[in-house]
Amino acid sequence: MAEIVGLREAVAEIVADGDSVAFEGFTHLIPFAAAHEVIRQKKKDLTLIRMTPDLVYDQMIGAGCARKLVFSWGGNPGVGSLHRFRDAVEKGWPKPLEIEEHSHAGMANRYVAGASNLPFAVLRGYVGTDLPKVTETIAPITCPFTGEELMAVPALTPDVAVVHAQQADRKGNVAMWGITGIQKEAVFSAKRSIVTVEEVVDEFEPRPFQTILPSVALDAVSVVPNGAYPSYAHDYYPRDNAFYEAWDPVGRDRDGFESWIERHVLGVEDFAEHLESIRAEGMVKQ
Repeated sequence: MAEIVGLREAVAEIVADGDSVAFEGFTHLIPFAAAHEVIRQKKKDLTLIRMTPDLVYDQMIGAGCARKLVFSWGGNPGVGSLHRFRDAVEKGWPKPLEIEEHSHAGMANRYVAGASNLPFAVLRGYVGTDLPKVTETIAPITCPFTGEELMAVPALTPDVAVVHAQQADRKGNVAMWGITGIQKEAVFSAKRSIVTVEEVVDEFEPRPFQTILPSVALDAVSVVPNGAYPSYAHDYYPRDNAFYEAWDPVGRDRDGFESWIERHVLGVEDFAEHLESIRAEGMVKQ
């Protein structure tokens, strides 16, 4: 049953060094505030899981939190490479990063298998590709009914899933809407979970395509307004495209990156102070 607690407390109690942690959100509702708190608490040796690693994981990798990345695409959307990610893979800075690469379909099916308490998922997508040659967690399997050769991937069962949503009620139930990606399946597949939300309300209003995460399936809910910035939260604030562009020169340079993290993440108390800090330097355009 979820408790509504501060984000610092939630991360301290739920995320441990060496955990596998999925921070999910597709373009929308990316849990930046929670990721910053993990960096601030200097969690280390994490296996980071995400369908589309972007700035949130570039920052965590560059800050030395990660040992391994399980993913299906990585980049700064609309801009280019993740330079801290590349530096870790290519040159081992700040520490070597192991990678396990899948397709979007493979990752989604792995989450669904984990959420369904199944040991693996089956799909056609990898048949005839070279990815099974470089990814050990893809294996051929023969259909017992048709004899067709398919591909199997093991279920994803993270130690912790972290997502952002628009609202929670006072009982700890969570509502999200808009592009919800794989967040529900990530939460249901994980052993523990943290959800950051924009606000707590007395009662949810019915909305088209609304997803409800029940309190019984969650561990902690933390109220963090603007907690998905610079990504967007539908009906709350837009995506700050200028920030993604501004990140590229920051991420390119090791010294510049470390200075940015020290000023804007390690050197502030919480995400609200982080936003004030980057606003003072002109990185917040909205």
